[in-house]
Amino acid sequence: MYLEVNKLKKSYGEGESFMEVLKGVDLSVEKGVMCVIQGTSGSGKSTLLNCIGGLDETNSGSISVDGMEICGLSPDKLSDYRRANLGFIFQFYNLVPNLTVKENIQVCEYLTDRPLNLEELLDTLGLAKHQDKFPSQLSGGQQQRCAIARALIKNPKLLLCDEPTGALDSHTSQDILMLLEEINRKYGTTMLIVTHNNSIKNMVDQVIYLKDGQVRKNYRNAEKVPAAQLEDL
Repeated sequence: MYLEVNKLKKSYGEGESFMEVLKGVDLSVEKGVMCVIQGTSGSGKSTLLNCIGGLDETNSGSISVDGMEICGLSPDKLSDYRRANLGFIFQFYNLVPNLTVKENIQVCEYLTDRPLNLEELLDTLGLAKHQDKFPSQLSGGQQQRCAIARALIKNPKLLLCDEPTGALDSHTSQDILMLLEEINRKYGTTMLIVTHNNSIKNMVDQVIYLKDGQVRKNYRNAEKVPAAQLEDL
């Protein structure tokens, strides 16, 4: 199994401000799978993603990614883990405003010794003609494409997406989801997608539903709906 999470607990604060966010989460995801993590606000979705991404420390339990246990790693080892394995896509694009599209992507290209081909990636994402523009000259959808390209240039084994369409209109959302679908098909990238949108679960292989910090549903879709056919985005 590519990703395994066992008895994972995570809390914040102390005394009256103490809050247990993850209350013993168990899940597993196979390599190359597109997986949606759903749940209401406060259910622990983003916290779970951040723990898997090595951005948040855990209180107890284990997280194994491609055979590597990441809980308890030192900050330097966690940094190595993120650099070698992960790509991150967030709701807000976090692009460097004074760098062009191409330069924003190259920032991450230099972090790996096995990057994807930059020109091919620009073509795949429809950014070739925009590569010399600055973020302020792009639409929201184009900025998200740039953020995706920046995450993918490292050729990550695992792509973590936190509300990747949350700031986009329905038409642009569909374009981005079709793009993620194509990336999964073309590069075999394992994807975890946190989303509030109920339609997105229909296009992926696996759906995990969190409620009150615990996994309440975990199932595989018998049939997937292509992103191009999703409604109510």
